[in-house]
Amino acid sequence: MNLKRAITALIFFLIIIVSQTAFSQSNLGDVKVDDLTDTQVRQLMQKAASVGYTDDAQIAQMAVAQGMSPDEAQKLTLRIDKIKKEDNNNNNNNNNNNKSSGNNNQFQNNGYNGRSYNSYADTTDTSRLGKRNLENNRNKKMRDAFGNLIPKIFGEELFRNSKISFEPNLRMATPKSYVIGPDDELLIDLTGDNEANYNLKVNPEGTIRLQYVGLIAVGGLTIEEATSKIRAAMSKTYPALRTGRSNVSINLGNIRSIKVTIIGESVKPGSYTLSSLSTVFNALYASGGPNENGSFRKIQVIRNSKTIATIDVYDFLLKGIQKNIRLQDQDVINIPVYEARVEMGGEVKRPALYEVLKTENLQNVIDFAGGFTSQAYTANIKVLQNTNKERKIVDVDADQFSTYKPINGDKYIIEMILDRFENRVEISGAVFRPGKYELEKGMTLKQLIAKADGLKEDAFLNRGYISRLNLDNTPSLLSFDVDKIIKGTQADISLQREDKITISSIFDLRDEYQVEIKGEVRNPGIFKYGDNMNLESLIQLAGGFNEGATPNRIEISRRVKNSDAMSVSATTAQIFTVNIDQNLKVVGDPFILQPFDIVSVRGSEGYQVQKIVKIEGEVLYPGTYTIQRKDEKISDVLKRAGGLTAMAFPAGASLRRPGPEVPKDKNKEKSNNGNGEGDDNPYGNNRNPYNNNSRNKNSSDISKDDTEKLMNLKRLQQAQGVKDTTSLQQDSLSLRSDFVGIDLVRIMQKPDSRYNLLLEDGDVITVPKELQTIRVSGEILKPINIVYKPGKSMGEYINESGGFTYNANKKGAYVVYANGSIKSTKKFLFFYDYPSIKPGAEIFVPKHPPREKIGITGIAAIASALSSFAVIIVTLIK
Repeated sequence: MNLKRAITALIFFLIIIVSQTAFSQSNLGDVKVDDLTDTQVRQLMQKAASVGYTDDAQIAQMAVAQGMSPDEAQKLTLRIDKIKKEDNNNNNNNNNNNKSSGNNNQFQNNGYNGRSYNSYADTTDTSRLGKRNLENNRNKKMRDAFGNLIPKIFGEELFRNSKISFEPNLRMATPKSYVIGPDDELLIDLTGDNEANYNLKVNPEGTIRLQYVGLIAVGGLTIEEATSKIRAAMSKTYPALRTGRSNVSINLGNIRSIKVTIIGESVKPGSYTLSSLSTVFNALYASGGPNENGSFRKIQVIRNSKTIATIDVYDFLLKGIQKNIRLQDQDVINIPVYEARVEMGGEVKRPALYEVLKTENLQNVIDFAGGFTSQAYTANIKVLQNTNKERKIVDVDADQFSTYKPINGDKYIIEMILDRFENRVEISGAVFRPGKYELEKGMTLKQLIAKADGLKEDAFLNRGYISRLNLDNTPSLLSFDVDKIIKGTQADISLQREDKITISSIFDLRDEYQVEIKGEVRNPGIFKYGDNMNLESLIQLAGGFNEGATPNRIEISRRVKNSDAMSVSATTAQIFTVNIDQNLKVVGDPFILQPFDIVSVRGSEGYQVQKIVKIEGEVLYPGTYTIQRKDEKISDVLKRAGGLTAMAFPAGASLRRPGPEVPKDKNKEKSNNGNGEGDDNPYGNNRNPYNNNSRNKNSSDISKDDTEKLMNLKRLQQAQGVKDTTSLQQDSLSLRSDFVGIDLVRIMQKPDSRYNLLLEDGDVITVPKELQTIRVSGEILKPINIVYKPGKSMGEYINESGGFTYNANKKGAYVVYANGSIKSTKKFLFFYDYPSIKPGAEIFVPKHPPREKIGITGIAAIASALSSFAVIIVTLIK
């Protein structure tokens, strides 16, 4: 019984340990902070806060404790700090919006201090938030209940445009018609024999007190009238004014404020305090202008209970005429409801809702809309009218535009013209001027061909055709003999609207004639065929022979047109073998080519291009060497190089052999440098390994080696978690190693052994000096070069470089030896068998593939499995 309890406790303890392990696998070890969203970072902050961690540094420490690398933890700290700042800014903005919401009474003072003008209104204005809500409401109203866009009212944006304020010009001379009232300030300047300046303010009784003159009543007078009255009064005191020896000028100083009331259909009706120089448009702008029901055509200015003027805003909008009705104190502006409003839509320049007067007609409305567009159908306008019971449609012809009287609610629809031509024909093909032409009355096919400047020389004369539309717009095709139509031996054909005539070219009705040349010529390829083209001409077009070409066995293959399809051994091509002069001289009868012939120029059987190898490093005579025999081997060329030096390290010697080329771009495959160095020249362009830009062991080669090693490392890192197979296929071309692992010690000892390889063109043999260091890189704490010591293991070198990182793939570690050969790590059970280390070797430790996270579902599955296993064990024990 105690044994059962012990086993049960042990199983429970194992379940807890496995659960904790599973939970730790869902830690932050593989998390990349850059891949996390702000929401995920906030969740991490909340989780940390739940256990008492609120400081950025504390959260980073918690992340490191759960497996996150120090670099990622630093990034996490920056992200948390950035999110906290954003949250604080958002809170401040919300508080400011709350403080600014509501209505504020804003008053603008109208004064004339230092020639400055400030208007103010006694009305309640909305705040910024309120204005935004009003604008949103207006945007919502731009569509009706059916989702159709409601046209705008013409002129409604005039008084809502902040760039048009209608403010009066206060820097101009005082208008002579200006009426003086209380609180006006008069500037009286006396010059001449008498000099005096007076700054007098008109009192509420409308009088001013002038020194030595007395009281003068100026209230209700214009500036011109007041000037005459003041001059006359001052003449008694200053006689020089009568003789002209003195002059007097009167101007306004501080302009008074007046109060104007705006009633009716205004956006913001009410009383407004304005400058006494203000006009009706200043008041309308201050009140926002007419609302949706307000009239733009009959705005009334009422003074002393009488209408003194009627303002038509359309005069200003359409003609630029502005009635400068200057307002006076206690004036009333009345905006009545519009009487008739119509909608103009479709092909007009300014579609909108327009207000019309009883004296205006449809032509006036068209003028309001700016006239028709270039695509408008102007012969007729459809009018949608509202009757007492329903709607009806009326067609108004062009001659009725000036007599038709618009009715309230009319909707005028101006349609587009038809996308068709009433007199168009088209000709295409083998004529000198193909295109579209006017169909003149009685035009025939021959006349149209003559209008297109006639037929081209390559015109197919046996047949042409006309594509014609029937009465029901179904297509029909009419054929004709082009030659007979031109010669007049066949009756000419009368053309109809939208006829399309096609006269083909002989080249359109057959394959393009061409010939092809391959082999030992400078520019092989496909060439256009010409009549009487011979073999020598084609070779000359191809740039002539290559140096290794033989002119004695040129083969021409020709298509077979009458092959026996029922015969098993039927001929599929005709073959001709021709010998021509090496210098392409005309000797005897030339071989005449036919379309689609394929010419093959062979190479000379005894011609060989030099093949070169290179030896560098610790030999007596390093440099380039030409391969003398087909069976020449590594040991042979080393003897020609004088053998190894005393400092040579033959165990580290390497052979670099260029692998197969990366496939070229099809568009660049046939490119030639113009010097005969094409694909067959092994040392032209980039294929020469011994020019200044070749495979010399310089800094560029070292850089290439490092790049290849890093890419191989990357490939091993992805070996167990590859997701993008396309990128791997592309990388496989660049990851092909040029190194061939050779054992130069055995080659020198046993030249007849299989280790002594035959040389190939482009081989590079490198014999280094005695190598004394080992390079360690990859997933280790400190990549470093370490001094080589015989007998030291790979693990010891890794320990000297700081040891493995937490994400190192120990099993995937491998060694690249100095001669280019590679040896990987082997594993048996729990033990690693690392390869031996030789001088000049490089140790690479790849990164472990990403670990799959175990979520809650995985944890539950593991716990369930362990529970089932525990039940089974308990059952077996019972």
